[in-house]
Amino acid sequence: MEDQDKYEAWHKDPKNWKFGVFYYNPEDKRTFPPKRIKQMGWTINFADAKSVVALVLFLIFVGWLILYTNFQTS
Repeated sequence: MEDQDKYEAWHKDPKNWKFGVFYYNPEDKRTFPPKRIKQMGWTINFADAKSVVALVLFLIFVGWLILYTNFQTS
């Protein structure tokens, strides 16, 4: 099976979508696979540790940015 065909099969498998929203597939090593509706962009693979770390770091950065800008304007 070709990689692209394998990715398509995983993407269409409802067992890889928790609550229909969260992509969780330990076999898929992509950090950012496409969302269920591909035109909507990408999501993270919650089964991949790199993806979860990237999400946490992004949320920390956004939180820091919000706090930093609020303290600069006061």
